[in-house]
Amino acid sequence: MSTSLSSRPVAGILWMLLSGLLFVCVTALVKSLGLGIPAPEAAFLRYAMGLIFVVPMLRTIVKANLTRRQWGMFALRGALHAVGVALWFYGMARMPIAELTALNYLSPIYVTLGAAVFLGEKLALRRILAVAVALIGAVIILRPGFREVGPGHVAMLIAAPVFGMSYLMAKLMSDETSPLVVVGMLSVFVTIGLAPMAAAVWVTPSWHVLGVLFCVACVATAGHYAMTIAFAAAPLTVTQPVTFVQLVWAVTLGAVVFGESVDIWVVLGGAVILGSVSFITWREAMTKRRMRTPPAVATKV
Repeated sequence: MSTSLSSRPVAGILWMLLSGLLFVCVTALVKSLGLGIPAPEAAFLRYAMGLIFVVPMLRTIVKANLTRRQWGMFALRGALHAVGVALWFYGMARMPIAELTALNYLSPIYVTLGAAVFLGEKLALRRILAVAVALIGAVIILRPGFREVGPGHVAMLIAAPVFGMSYLMAKLMSDETSPLVVVGMLSVFVTIGLAPMAAAVWVTPSWHVLGVLFCVACVATAGHYAMTIAFAAAPLTVTQPVTFVQLVWAVTLGAVVFGESVDIWVVLGGAVILGSVSFITWREAMTKRRMRTPPAVATKV
């Protein structure tokens, strides 16, 4: 007997919980490297070693017969994403895991704004208010004037809209070609985009660093796979609110493993942002719009 995609909410929630845990592990692995390796080099090595997962996609990519425009779009998206990933690695080494996880929730908000600016999508009053609430959540996390806003925070605030633009380009290209092609081309072009950045600051990595970054590639791939299964089992309106648990795990891991203090303002701000993202997702579903809001759980690496 066949089962509809939206009739297994429990399975979707469990897979999303696993996905969030794996993504927190990715963050912890990157943070464990500290400042011992430049951020662009760490990002490049992660993507270069992750190309092993692109090999099964090569036949599909070759058969796609991409046009010159599509090649250009993939190259532009790869360049944008490369900048975002380098900023993400930079921020991760300089700020608590919980803060980075909470600020990651902002990317879907920038997707909403980008869809209005670049794709002509109408912004209803409810969506404008939801975006404003999310930005208030970011202010709660950062608390400018009451605490130091360091370079890691600035890097993450820049990375969020960069990733938002990358996601919108992925949405556009997924209408024209296979998702496997979209994923595979991103990996290839991000690696190419990060190469000159890494070369400019290159230091010889140790075997330990290489091992950790290969684990990052593996765990991130597993996280995306679990997230994909979750989407097949339940709609985004069911799985999106579950991503708050990722922040709980991030706070716990930061406190237990890295000795980071538990900041209630970070948890509160993250909850405000995620609540706004979940509202936008729900509105998209209720108005039967084409779903543009990305999953807040998705890591950028």
